[in-house]
Parts: sequence; C-alpha cells; structure tokens
Amino acid sequence: MSETKLLAGVLPIVHTPFTDADAIDEASLRRQLDWAFATGADGCGTGMVSEILRLTTAERTQLAHLIPEIVAGRGPVFASCGAENTAQAVTWAKEAEAAGNDALMAIPPTLTSLPASEVQDYFTAIAEATDLPLIVQDASAYVGQAIPLEVHVKLLERFGPDKILFKPEAAPLGPNLSALRDATGGEARIFEGSGGILLIDSHRRGIAGTMPGMDLLDGIVEIWRALNVGDEARAYEVYFPVCALAALQMQAGLDGFLAVEKHLLKKRGLFATENRRRPYNWEMDTETRAEVDRLFGRLQAVLAGWAYSPIIGFSRVTFFRRAITSPASRATMRPLRRSAMASSSSF
Repeated sequence: MSETKLLAGVLPIVHTPFTDADAIDEASLRRQLDWAFATGADGCGTGMVSEILRLTTAERTQLAHLIPEIVAGRGPVFASCGAENTAQAVTWAKEAEAAGNDALMAIPPTLTSLPASEVQDYFTAIAEATDLPLIVQDASAYVGQAIPLEVHVKLLERFGPDKILFKPEAAPLGPNLSALRDATGGEARIFEGSGGILLIDSHRRGIAGTMPGMDLLDGIVEIWRALNVGDEARAYEVYFPVCALAALQMQAGLDGFLAVEKHLLKKRGLFATENRRRPYNWEMDTETRAEVDRLFGRLQAVLAGWAYSPIIGFSRVTFFRRAITSPASRATMRPLRRSAMASSSSF
C-alpha cells in the first residue's frame, strides 16, 4: 500500500442506501461519500453497518465496485470480505482487489464455533489470496464469537504490520485493545469501532484510527482532531452528545445502530429513505426518535460553536473556541467568555 493510501485516522463504514424498490440507491450512496470526504474522512469501507451480510451476491459485488469508483482516489477504500467459509471469503477478497479497493476487512465465520487453529487458517487463506492489507475484524459485539488473542499475535508475526491490521470489537473493548497492543509489543495497528462511545478511551490506548458509522461523522472527526492536538476540553464537549446517541443505538444491537444511523442520514438529506434490508428486529418508537433528534440538535449546536448553560440554555459563546488551543490562551480568554455568556441570547 502506498503512503497516500495509508489506513489511519477516521475511516467511516459506508451505509448501503436502499430505494423503495429495495435496490441499492446509487445517488444516495454518492451523496454519502461526497459528504464524508468533504467532512474530513480519511478513507472509508464496508462492514457490519453496511448490512453486508444481508446483501445478495450481485449487490455485494456491485458495492465493491461502486465505492472505489465514486471515491476516486480521495482516500483508501477497504472492502468487507468475511464469509461463512474460506472459499467464499477468498472469492470476495479477489473480487475486491479486482474492483480497485485498497484493503480488505474480514470477520470470521459466525455460524460455527471454531478452534483457534481453524480461525487462523481462515484468515491466513484470505491474506495470501491478494496483495492487499487485511483488517482482521472481531465483530463479536454484534455477531459470532471473539477471536482469540493468540490468533491475532500469530497472524501479525507471520505477515507483519503492513499486511495485517486489527479491528477488535469484543467486550470489554478498552482492556482488549490494550491486551493486543501489549501482546504485540505495540506493533499491532489497531482500529476501534464503538460508534464514538469508547473513542476517547481507545485513543488513549494508542489506536491508529476509528471506524464509525457515517451518521455522526462530523462529530467523530472533530473529536479525533481535538484529541490529536491535545484539546481535551473540546474533545469531551463534542463527545458527550455523540456518546449519548451511541448509547441509544446500542440498546438494540446492530439493528439499533442501523435504525438510528439511517434516520440521521435521511435527516441530513444524504439518503432518500431510511429503508433497511429485512428482516430486522427493532424499530425506533416515537419517543426514541424524538430523543435522537434532540441529541442530534445538541451535537450540531456544539459543532457550530454554541455552548450549553443550564441557566440560559445554548448560547453563542464559543465562536472563537477552535483558535484558543493552549491552556494559557484559554486562561486569558476565560473572563471574556464569562462576559459573553452573560450578555448572549439563548439558542
């Protein structure tokens, strides 16, 4: 992989938009990807929230070709190639390489409890099938079983950190990230995928990047930026509404994420519909939908430079916030901010 295609930073997972005829909506897909790179995505790819396991063979092939075509070199693109058997996973991997993707991501089979040796052989076959880097994804927070730590370590020892990368999502995420980091002497390049709820903790543990859904991408990009420049106050300011939204998503597992994410993508004007591929086991009720909308409004207000006071509500007192990054500068500006809050009108 060339330096310009390095997998790092904020790499959102692409959602698959569907028309009312239950076909992939290419116009919405293009709007989503154009918005993602305009918002600050460093790359993108497919995964669980792409509803990848619910797509037909033709749709999965279509998506593998469409995304790199639309992205057109704006960042690296990785394609999900996990399957219930090795032969199918290798087939998906080769198709993704032929379609112009820059990397692969794979979960292990989900329907069978496999010994560690079988899991290792499965990922080895995928790695050897193409010249692309492979992200080993443990999606056991949603589907399947956790990948043993020994499998991660052996894959890295065999292929090296340029070939094998990791996205561990088994609970508890933070300790598992640290265990993988420590077991590989810090050599493993690790990505988190908590939807933002564990992003700050994961960043402290040395991750190479994050793979959120698209729905809260502007918030995730700002948290990542703030963490990288040491602006912890700003990171937490944006994190709290992101975290609250992710908590609502998590109450119903993968279908909870999909319901909220597609609602917000339609609310942003990126998707024409909120349609998900059936069957699924959860719908937002009116009260959950209202709370999602309230929290989304708070996130947008914070990103636009408004701050919240329990006395006066939202007020525009942080319009200069991003320029004030050092503790000394903030100490100088603090009296001015208090004065601005006292005189500002509520949001």
